[in-house]
Amino acid sequence: MREHSPPTFLERVCRALREAGVDYAIVGGHAVALHGAVRGTLDVDVVVRWTQDAVARAEAALLGLGLVSRIPVTAQDVFDNRDEYASRRNLIAWNFYHPDMSMHEVDLLIDYDLAHKQVDTVALPSGPVQVLGKHDLMAMKRKSNRPQDVEDVAALEKLP
Repeated sequence: MREHSPPTFLERVCRALREAGVDYAIVGGHAVALHGAVRGTLDVDVVVRWTQDAVARAEAALLGLGLVSRIPVTAQDVFDNRDEYASRRNLIAWNFYHPDMSMHEVDLLIDYDLAHKQVDTVALPSGPVQVLGKHDLMAMKRKSNRPQDVEDVAALEKLP
């Protein structure tokens, strides 16, 4: 039975962010699936309310899971240089990965601010998970306009 299974990687990430007091939401493929559309994905995409404290707490939570930053930067670097990273270096996501578990990756999107966005709570066996609201998620995916995002929007539009 599911209640005896260990938490999934997604659940562990969400619990760590929640316990760190981070105002976050899951986006990307996991968010599409949490809204009810069929979608497979491995990495966990996260957005936060863009404050210095939230970015630092998110970094600490992810490091606490044994994840490491793919690039040699800190939360302070990312917060201070957000615009330059996004516009000049095309860095829209700060990637964390587990050195021993290649499928455990988290992308912290730096080009998106959770402020003034709808966040829904989805109950999972290990606790609540915050997911970007369907309409904000579709707007985000429309803006990105990658082929997978176009498919995701079509799938989300079919949901009630």
